[in-house]
Amino acid sequence: MNRTVKAAAPAAAVLVALLATGCTENKKAEAGDKAVQVASTQDECRLSSTTGQSGALTFNVKNEGTQVTEFYLLAEDGLRILGEVENIGPGLSRELTVHVPAGKYTTACKPGMVGQGIRGQFTVEKSANEPTASADDQKLIQTATANYAAYVREQTDQLVAGTEKFAEAYAAGRDEEARSLYASTRMHWERIEPVAESFGDLDPMLDAREADLEKGQEWTGWHRAEKDLWAPKGFTPQGPAERKKLADKLVADTKDLAERTKKVTFTADQLSNGAKTLLDEVASGKVTGEEEAFSHTDLWDFQGNLDGAKVAYEELRPLLAKRNPELAQQLDSRFKATQAELDKHKSGQGWVSYEKLSKEDVKALSVSVDGLAEPLSKLTKEVVAK
Repeated sequence: MNRTVKAAAPAAAVLVALLATGCTENKKAEAGDKAVQVASTQDECRLSSTTGQSGALTFNVKNEGTQVTEFYLLAEDGLRILGEVENIGPGLSRELTVHVPAGKYTTACKPGMVGQGIRGQFTVEKSANEPTASADDQKLIQTATANYAAYVREQTDQLVAGTEKFAEAYAAGRDEEARSLYASTRMHWERIEPVAESFGDLDPMLDAREADLEKGQEWTGWHRAEKDLWAPKGFTPQGPAERKKLADKLVADTKDLAERTKKVTFTADQLSNGAKTLLDEVASGKVTGEEEAFSHTDLWDFQGNLDGAKVAYEELRPLLAKRNPELAQQLDSRFKATQAELDKHKSGQGWVSYEKLSKEDVKALSVSVDGLAEPLSKLTKEVVAK
């Protein structure tokens, strides 16, 4: 789950005019120079240029502040996420490569990983020398993106069906049944999380955690129901009327997500960046046990994220094997190793409660995820047009 999107204000507030302060406007990038340097501080999102060239565009993001930060490239409306790099610690750097056509976009640095961040406008101009893939490579890319789009639609269909069953049980007060459906249904969300998160208005309504809420933000979605079903000591769950209202909204928002995903098309870099984002989600929320604060079903989410990352990678693998067979073999091995580490904690048709993991278990899972994330971060540059 994207914490900064979760922390964003409700959709109406997101449409507020972009922040003008703190985002330094600099000279136009030289022709042919597609790398933009980004310096994130507590009160600035300083770009070396606010103009780039179409095609494969790289942002080199350095955290020059004292808080963990993130960087986003969004559509002009500031809602739809086109690319992101998260969890950049002080003094560290991360790279984001996206394939973008000419047009207007929004950039955002989010020190502290909260709120809308420090935003600015970014313009991409048509490049006269934009690289294009060969006919054979283009065919591989088209197959990969078409297959992935079908996968997303299939997962959202299953998510809708599962959510309807869960919501019915939850609203009716059949808590044991609702608890049994919770984690397995959410796996469909976790598999396509970067796609779901790209809709900046829907994501916080469906998947915000209590810890992510902004002042005055209404708490809806899965984790609000989770708290009712695994109520902590001293907490009074919602009554029947409130439960029905929450359940109805959960179903409606999920159906809205499904309809939106039917209209989405994908590019190769969206698949590769999405796979990396899913591993970042595992590292920042699932391995730490922060995602499912009440149910402790984090390992189900871990598996969902891993599934989604692997599907995106495997769709791109034929192209990667052609361009960099060594990286393909390394990723094959690392995916297998991470799955094997997670499988140590299987229980029946699912996984043990996160509370049953030892410190050594958590460390081993974290090391395995880091070992996969590092080569996966190299995937985008290999699959964008050359």
